[in-house]
Amino acid sequence: MRVGIEVGGTFTDLVGVDKGRAEVRKVPSTPNSPDIGVMAAIGAAGIASADIADLVHGSTVATNAILERKGARVAFVTTAGFRDILFLQRHHRRNVYDLRYVKPIPPVARRDCYEVAERIDASGRVITALDEGWVRRVLAVTLRDAGYGAIAICLLSAYVEPIHELRLKRILEEEIPGIRISCSHLIAREFREFERASTVVLSAYVQPVIDSYLDRLESELKRQSFQGRLSIMQSNGGRLPAVAMRDNSITALFSGPAAGVMGAIRLAARSGRRDLITFDMGGTSTDVSLVADGNPSLSSATEIDGLPVRTPVLDIVSVGAGGGSLVWIDEGGMLRVGPQSAGAEPGPACYGRGGTAPTITDAHLIRGTVRSEGFLGGAMALDRKRAERAFAPIADKLGMDVADAATAAIRLAVANIVRAIQLVSTERGRDPRGYVLLPYGGAGPMLAAEVAAELGIREILVPANPGVVSALGLISTDFVKAARVTRRAVLDESLPDSVRKEFRKFQEAATAEFGSLGLDAPFEFSLAADMRFVGQAFEVTIDLAPEELPTLTAGAMGESFIEAHRRIFHHGGGVGRRIELVGFLFGIRRRLDAVPVLHERGIDLVQPPTTSVRSAGRTLSASLRMASFLKPGDTISGPSLIESYSATIWVPPGWHGMRDEHGNLILKRAES
Repeated sequence: MRVGIEVGGTFTDLVGVDKGRAEVRKVPSTPNSPDIGVMAAIGAAGIASADIADLVHGSTVATNAILERKGARVAFVTTAGFRDILFLQRHHRRNVYDLRYVKPIPPVARRDCYEVAERIDASGRVITALDEGWVRRVLAVTLRDAGYGAIAICLLSAYVEPIHELRLKRILEEEIPGIRISCSHLIAREFREFERASTVVLSAYVQPVIDSYLDRLESELKRQSFQGRLSIMQSNGGRLPAVAMRDNSITALFSGPAAGVMGAIRLAARSGRRDLITFDMGGTSTDVSLVADGNPSLSSATEIDGLPVRTPVLDIVSVGAGGGSLVWIDEGGMLRVGPQSAGAEPGPACYGRGGTAPTITDAHLIRGTVRSEGFLGGAMALDRKRAERAFAPIADKLGMDVADAATAAIRLAVANIVRAIQLVSTERGRDPRGYVLLPYGGAGPMLAAEVAAELGIREILVPANPGVVSALGLISTDFVKAARVTRRAVLDESLPDSVRKEFRKFQEAATAEFGSLGLDAPFEFSLAADMRFVGQAFEVTIDLAPEELPTLTAGAMGESFIEAHRRIFHHGGGVGRRIELVGFLFGIRRRLDAVPVLHERGIDLVQPPTTSVRSAGRTLSASLRMASFLKPGDTISGPSLIESYSATIWVPPGWHGMRDEHGNLILKRAES
């Protein structure tokens, strides 16, 4: 059996498939110990661990460790003169007009930053040799006595020549047995020392947390006779065996959202839709991404808590607008939604677990787009009276009744989501009207039509079991590793030979690494180049087809760069300007043999024929349907509420749709 388990802020989702069986489960997350929720999901699905051949996991463990500052105590070791790099950061201010603005705070204190005498120049030439005797006599003793949980090493020119980082790591391992050590050239082999230092520090900060988490999970799985392969989802849209995560856990920072995008792509492809805007609304946030011709956008960097992370990630924008997002009134009397969330504990007020603050889930219950009797297929009843009590103070301050206050909160959540989608579409030169909106997550399909209407999108694709698309994405994802390295050189006739040489080196190293992880051929390789005009500060990435490398010329590289530069900036930078290569993005992929098919889970629930929904200031009588009863070719017209085990789909007036032969519900807006 192949099983995917994704730990979200409110629920832990499981999808399990084999030739004759499919299981879908949602259980409450356990934030203090996510592995408990993982095992609870397996138990709730009635799956024996011994029957699982392929277990793929995505979680927010690394993300939460950073946001909640619950990682290990880290020592930062760098080249003499660069001790303060984590605190100096960059000169820009994120909030120019905020007089109280402070720079993002790194997870290490200045007293935990240490310098070593060494220097390698930008060409890789040793200027000052590493003082190994001092490292043994002074640095190692100091670090050992201080009781650090991890060490992060970032030497100035290690991205070019890592000899000093490697030697420093070996000495510290000999002098401090068992210590976790992260080196910048293994985590982010790129120039720009602040971003590289931030990345390696964050990786070292979360590594012991990830190690401990995986130890507990693997121990419990082993106790239950699990003998299959455990893989972890990465932020780049691929997965790797868990053992690989013990050296570079920062790559799993946004594993859950990445899994959702990959699952959405696979599901939409069956219905012939390749240009998508994915819209994942879960319990704590909404994640959106744009997919062009079946390919998600890949970014070279991201941020968390304001700190840069240099690792390939899917281009996903997140906003604090999930089902558990709190609804509140600010000091100016304005209605707000998020970013704070009720999370899994205590959860929305209607859960009856101690939460008293109003949330978007409470608003949906009051509005009627969630029915108490139909939540989680009837497995979890919601308390409407608690939701109304939670919203009463909001309604009083706004001078309206509770139902209208709840509707206003939902409209605001829609506006926040629309703004996030504009960030990945309109602001990047993409017209959202040319894309299909694909909503998923427990709350996404309830707002999809309203979000689409605001953006002028006329088609929505809602997959079967929309609330567990991220979990399905986990077991639909290929094994992938991506690596970005800095290699600076001016574009001339000799450069293509250097490109071919670097690519062969990566192929050999990546093939050996995948083999050591138990992954066999065939492998697929990809290559992209970061280029810029000489004198520019930032780069443009162009794709280079590996099969065309034997005939690659400097002229072809230059033309590809200028074309990409014009597409982004609407000018080519001037005739005759020199172009330089800055670095490469390499990729290796081992594709899955087959993508699992998952049909809508049936639920044993008696429904009335209609239900009441508050919409646009009036109460509508909407037809009530069961998602599992919709067969290929069946049609639906709004207003209608479609209930499934994992989510509810709201089809407003003016929308109609049909279940296609692949299990996807295609909704279209009537022409005005």
